[in-house]
Amino acid sequence: MALKVKIKSIAGKGSLTSLLLRILLICVAVVAIVVLTVGGIVYFKYGSIVDTRLKQPLFTDTAKIFAAPREVRIGQKLSVRLIADELRQAGYAEQGVQKDSPLGMYRESGQSITVYPGPQSYHAPDNATIHVSGGVVESMTDDHGEQLSSYELEPLLITGLSEDANRTKRRLITYDEIPQNLVHAVLAIEDRRFFEHSGVNYISMAGWAWHDLVGDRKHRGGASTITMQLAKLLFVADTGTIRYKITQIMVAFHLEHHFTKQQIFEAYANQINLGQRGSFSIDGFGEAAQSYFGKDLQQLDLAQSAMLAGIVQRPNYFNPWRHADRTIERRNLVLDSMVETGSITKDEAERAKAEPLKLATGSVDASEAPYFVDLVHEQLLDKLGDRGANLNGLRIYTTLDPDLQRAATTAVESTVHQVDEQVDKKHSRDKKAGIAYPYPQVALVALNPHTGQVLAMVGGRSYGTSQLNHATAKRPTGSIFKPFVYADAFATAIEGTMLPGQDRLFSPVTMLSDTQSTYNVGGQSYTPRNFEGEYYGEITARFALMRSDNNATISLASMVGFDRVAALARAAGVKSARGTPSMAIGTYDATPLDMAGAYTTFANKGLHIDPWMLASVRASSGDVISDYTPTSKQILDPRAAFLITSMMQDVLRGKGTGAAVRSMGFISPAAGKTGTDHDAWFAGYTSNLLCIVWVGNDDYTDIKLQGAEAAAPIWAAFMKKAVQLPQYSDTKEFSAPDGVQIVSLDKTTNLLADETCPDDYSAAFLNGTAPTDTCDHPPDKRNIFQKIFGLGK
Repeated sequence: MALKVKIKSIAGKGSLTSLLLRILLICVAVVAIVVLTVGGIVYFKYGSIVDTRLKQPLFTDTAKIFAAPREVRIGQKLSVRLIADELRQAGYAEQGVQKDSPLGMYRESGQSITVYPGPQSYHAPDNATIHVSGGVVESMTDDHGEQLSSYELEPLLITGLSEDANRTKRRLITYDEIPQNLVHAVLAIEDRRFFEHSGVNYISMAGWAWHDLVGDRKHRGGASTITMQLAKLLFVADTGTIRYKITQIMVAFHLEHHFTKQQIFEAYANQINLGQRGSFSIDGFGEAAQSYFGKDLQQLDLAQSAMLAGIVQRPNYFNPWRHADRTIERRNLVLDSMVETGSITKDEAERAKAEPLKLATGSVDASEAPYFVDLVHEQLLDKLGDRGANLNGLRIYTTLDPDLQRAATTAVESTVHQVDEQVDKKHSRDKKAGIAYPYPQVALVALNPHTGQVLAMVGGRSYGTSQLNHATAKRPTGSIFKPFVYADAFATAIEGTMLPGQDRLFSPVTMLSDTQSTYNVGGQSYTPRNFEGEYYGEITARFALMRSDNNATISLASMVGFDRVAALARAAGVKSARGTPSMAIGTYDATPLDMAGAYTTFANKGLHIDPWMLASVRASSGDVISDYTPTSKQILDPRAAFLITSMMQDVLRGKGTGAAVRSMGFISPAAGKTGTDHDAWFAGYTSNLLCIVWVGNDDYTDIKLQGAEAAAPIWAAFMKKAVQLPQYSDTKEFSAPDGVQIVSLDKTTNLLADETCPDDYSAAFLNGTAPTDTCDHPPDKRNIFQKIFGLGK
């Protein structure tokens, strides 16, 4: 009986176990069905999303914006190596060494280099051989052996820009263009089994899931393969949940199904974020190589490749400009990882570890001219109309000179603190009282005065801080407007017209009234004042412009005719000018870019040229879509243009308001003019370069500084750097046109100087308007001892 009970008990237990097992199997099956169903739904859902997305290219080809081509001239200081470096930067490949480039090829041979433009080159497919001897270009020949006096190299890429909400910069690359050291570095630190797994590292995933289940999210890690990272970058927002991870896995499976491993790595290399520069996000290794090292991706060495791979994990934390020590430590970890994977030797790693970071110098403003690029983009949309809605893949050729742009940015960045120090002194009481006051903004525009090409542009103190382009912001022009008054007065002399109250044609020694006067303007009185209330009585026109005298200038404008002067100014680009007394001293506004164009009238023999930035727009194949040419018009006689240039040369001498630029070390022949209103200006030019500098407050308050104090130091710093560049170093004296004579005058009497005149100066006159009498100083009969000590008479 006991045995039967025991058997029934065992049988009962067996039935229970069997029941529980069946229930467990059913539960597992249900869970499996649910998982498979949900997984299938998710898989096919995201499969549809991936398929839809992949019907379009992963990346639209960015618009590429190029600088102006560098001109190589006979006698220029250049080496074969420098020419080859520039060609490589432009995208040319070395013949017989690198894969053919559609842009072009080059071949070095001792002290010569031959350039072969390709089908996508900016230039016509005309070859040229450049011969160098002793670091100087000795000769150049074309492919027919004909001698050339100059040759233009391929324009350099300024930036590849795709603007979205995050203002990203990207230079698209192919897998074949990625250095193997960079591929190995990324794999060593990010995903060692990338070429072996199917998109998911299950061991790492298991660890991630365990830490997530136990709530230890701090140590769970990313567990993401390169494929999964790409899924996140392109398709899946990171929520940190298991659902997010499952979705990421499903998308990774689809990517692995659609693409080869090389294609996945290529997409990853173009998409991954590698930090921030200014207001732009650096996306992709192609852009990062340029931003961090100023190099094409293929030029990176082992250490640089390891650094880029290292900062992928946390680009802001490993910012090499701010945290060099962290970045070096991370780079060295990557190098050690590469040794572990066998991609490099320990000796190679140690040599790479010994290298400094070798980061590119200069700011984003210097290397990529962001204010310039933004303005080019605006002009493109305006010029292309509906065609400008999609700029993807276009090759946009501009007038920018990268060397001059760097000089401009460096000049502003290195000098603006001097302006800030002067502002602090002016606001010393506010500073002590803790009252906030603004620091001024800056704009600089440099042109080729004979072509109107905008060669450099700085639109503010820092593009990362403010993207407002002050080079295109309208401000009262102040005293840099005054030369138009004097230029129009010279025009009356050329016409043979005597000014009211004068008995001779206008010239630099025409006497003007420097007394305070009142004018009636629309029924209201207007009484201008000179700076700091100084008045000289009767002064020459030359001295009035040198000292930037307000009352004398308005007096001259009234004689010439306010409407006439305003018309000349409008023709020169100062569109707001109207015929009122205050116009003569620059109360009407214009942009620094406008004023740069206006001053081409003086620097270019009376021919006004509208500033221009766009040279050509071409398709990615190189086919021309649109070419652009500047507009120009002769608005002033060449003689009048030279006469005003001569007078503005005096502004930079002796007691002239711009003489400070000479004490700052700028010694090349130049003409210039200071401007002071609420803002500070300096306008000046040499025989081959024109530059306008503006300094002022965004809130339109008075900066309380003269142009000579705030704008002239920036202008001088820039021009000193500019004339050291080969292309701007050959400054020449301004040459007088026919119909103009240069004479020496006595400073005291403003009559012709002879050997009896103790102090003289040179001045330019329209033929027939120079003084004819000679100064009548008695000869100085003192001996040397008396002259030295000021004794005797």
